[in-house]
Amino acid sequence: MTLATSPGTAAFLAAAGLVAGVVGTAGGITSLISYPALLAVGVPPLAADVANLVALVACWPGSALVSRRELAGAGRWLARGLPVAGAGAAGGAVLLLTTPPGVFDRLVPVLLAAGSLALLVQPVLSARLAAHRGHTSSAALPLVGLVSVYSGYFGAGAGVLLLATLLVLVEPRLPEANAVKNMLNGVGTVAAAVVLVVAGPVEWSAVLPLAVGMLAGSTLGPLLVRRLPARLVRWAVAVLGLALAVRLALG
Repeated sequence: MTLATSPGTAAFLAAAGLVAGVVGTAGGITSLISYPALLAVGVPPLAADVANLVALVACWPGSALVSRRELAGAGRWLARGLPVAGAGAAGGAVLLLTTPPGVFDRLVPVLLAAGSLALLVQPVLSARLAAHRGHTSSAALPLVGLVSVYSGYFGAGAGVLLLATLLVLVEPRLPEANAVKNMLNGVGTVAAAVVLVVAGPVEWSAVLPLAVGMLAGSTLGPLLVRRLPARLVRWAVAVLGLALAVRLALG
């Protein structure tokens, strides 16, 4: 058996996927855990990026199942946001396959830091924009599209950027904004995965155990957000985002 199909490696990837699924669907950064896990078992960087993006599809059904309460009033906005997220992520996947590596390297740390800081000041920003919520929610769509392009290209920290966008411009309540974020990420990962699977090749022996873990973990993340204090979740996600921004900036 190859390294990626040994029982020990499969168990390691499933465990990493479980933790990544919990962290990602609770508002954090899934790829902060899952992508390094793929590298750790010997999957090359580009193949690991592709495998990670394909495995992320598994987070969508679990998070949707347990977030029905939070999504109850978001149908109209999602009807506009989901196609934008899907198109953006598909475009990002095409960029991944056709552009030299490192195109986003210099921009991503800045975006992540900005998104993380926006999370910390979100209550103040949301209060100031409350009177214009209908207009700002429409203004969020271009930002969702841009973040989704990055999500389909690499994606580490895309959840933080989406969450910050939604909290400030669309929905100031964290559990509801996080549920919408998970749906946008979900349709984006499906769109990107379709492009990557068609283009091939995909390291399925790494994808499958990682996806199994992510599916299980994604049912727990939204429940944590529902129960934990919003301020605690906001600070935890912001700190993770800033840490990843520093790590990416330093190379």
